[in-house]
Amino acid sequence: ILSGNTSTSRPKSSGSERVKDNPILVNRLVCGLLGEEELQRHLPQKNLRIFIATWNMNGKKDLPERLDDFLFPLGAESAQDLYVIGVQEGCPYRQEWQYRLQLTLGHRYVLLHSAAHGVLYLSLFIRRDLAWFCSEVEYATVTTRFFPMIKTKGAVAASFTFFGTSFLFINAHFAAGDSKVKQRIQNYEKIIKDLQLPKNVPDTNPIYSDPDDATSRFDEVFWFGDFNFRLSKSRSEVDSILENLPENDMRSLLQYDQLSEEVTKGSIFKGFKEGEIHFRPTYRFDIGSDVYDTSKKQRTPSYTDRVLYKSRHQDDIHLLKYGSCSLMRQSDHKPVFGLFKVLIKPGFNNIPVGTSSLWKEPKNNIHMEQQNLTLTRAYKIFHSHKTDPQ
Repeated sequence: ILSGNTSTSRPKSSGSERVKDNPILVNRLVCGLLGEEELQRHLPQKNLRIFIATWNMNGKKDLPERLDDFLFPLGAESAQDLYVIGVQEGCPYRQEWQYRLQLTLGHRYVLLHSAAHGVLYLSLFIRRDLAWFCSEVEYATVTTRFFPMIKTKGAVAASFTFFGTSFLFINAHFAAGDSKVKQRIQNYEKIIKDLQLPKNVPDTNPIYSDPDDATSRFDEVFWFGDFNFRLSKSRSEVDSILENLPENDMRSLLQYDQLSEEVTKGSIFKGFKEGEIHFRPTYRFDIGSDVYDTSKKQRTPSYTDRVLYKSRHQDDIHLLKYGSCSLMRQSDHKPVFGLFKVLIKPGFNNIPVGTSSLWKEPKNNIHMEQQNLTLTRAYKIFHSHKTDPQ
């Protein structure tokens, strides 16, 4: 793997220098890399398997050395192609968090991108051999706090095109409080309107785009996070229902779910889908246990943590599994995950491959890995071209 550190001793006529100085060349050469042949070679069924997880970490510092129970929960033990992890109230040391994610996933995966909005973190890890086929990754943030400098509520999002299919991933944290349904809907509306994506990567099908709806500008959209919608029942009533629930049948609880009610009304997440919920409420637990809140506040168990999705094309996204990571007990929330299979289209040569950041000095090992990978990609594209481009 080539180093991202360019020294003065390297001849200026080298392939990597010519790629660096000619991004148009890279775009032209990448055309064959994103076509039907390469898609069939790397994804014979043209399906990208995606693991998406959301977790309110409650700002906890104490994390396990490995995160197997989080990234490989029951029902999702097999390795996927892309891992997208969103956290709210993240641990104080974001780099340490990313390191542990990388350590758990192993060397077959590379950090495609990471972004943050205060204590909201978003991390994307992709199979090493698939990273060549991603466009430049762009990100944006939206704050929903009255004072913008307070970055505890809002959204952080990332987007990119993989072969010819564009993706948007949004990690959000809405207003808390049992009665603040209206504020949560307002949070959603602000995010969907103010999210400034895409930036440089072209829309794959702009005829569908709405200037007031960021989610309309992408083929596949996943929106996840701590939406903070509650069950509209008292603690004692919810406890009674939980005690008498048949295994994996949550319908008696979900009829009181605020989010489901608002989606049915059409006031939020228009066009989005959610898998059937067969797991118990993921909020709020006594830390270190599977016992719901025993503090004086006696908060009502609720489905605050969710994963929703939508597609421009019917049946492009198939939900394989929707569940909670019940063995994670470090926070007062249980993580929620979705396992998906997404149909991928071949691409064209009109997407930026993101070489502009290759030449910066890496700040840590994870970033060095990311830069080395992208540099090698550009170098490989150049040398695979059989004729002199000059």
